[in-house]
Amino acid sequence: MMKLYYALLLLVIISSSAFAQKSLFNGKNLNGWHVDVPAMDKKPDTINPFIVRNGMLVSLGTPGGHLITDKIYKNYQLTVQYRFAGKPGNCGVLVHASTPRALYGMFPKSLEVQMQHKDAGDFWCIEEDITVPDMVTRRGPQENWGVNGNKLRRIKNLTDDSEKPLGEWNTMVIQCLNNEVKVWVNGTLVNYGTNCTASSGQIALQAEGSEVEFKQLDLKPIKVLSK
Repeated sequence: MMKLYYALLLLVIISSSAFAQKSLFNGKNLNGWHVDVPAMDKKPDTINPFIVRNGMLVSLGTPGGHLITDKIYKNYQLTVQYRFAGKPGNCGVLVHASTPRALYGMFPKSLEVQMQHKDAGDFWCIEEDITVPDMVTRRGPQENWGVNGNKLRRIKNLTDDSEKPLGEWNTMVIQCLNNEVKVWVNGTLVNYGTNCTASSGQIALQAEGSEVEFKQLDLKPIKVLSK
């Protein structure tokens, strides 16, 4: 009887663990997401830059815009596997996204975790802000800091040699807990910020000029940040 009890307990633990993690992409369609592409406002037949191809979510890069989750998330770990399909370029994962088109009539209010080739893990402040160690070194003169326009919105990551060679898959892990955001690229800690001005929001992927393939977008709740 005790063996049966422990077997059932183990099954409950395993089931709970599996339920705690989910994929934001089902491999078939874009259910759970919506597209915000300004070019579609006046020309509804404009090509959608976000498609599903061979079981992967693909950002074609143009026209510019964002693929945004329908739901709002807080206190989570997001694991993203991605690669640039052709030439290296630009893309990003936006966390704590809220007001659409808050910057330049394109970017939602958010904190961007950069995926641009050789800059993966940079923070870009988009009407939200965050604090990191060595801010002046990594962001520039304090009097020029800001979250919009031509202000210094980029906060450089800790290392630019964590990405795989072009064409290989990269794994980016983003942890958001309250007002902290921590990022790893291929197992290397590349950024960690505190005092973020947002602690929850939608998650968004960019179409920003380059084709990018995604094969993993897994989300799980967290209560502590990894070391």
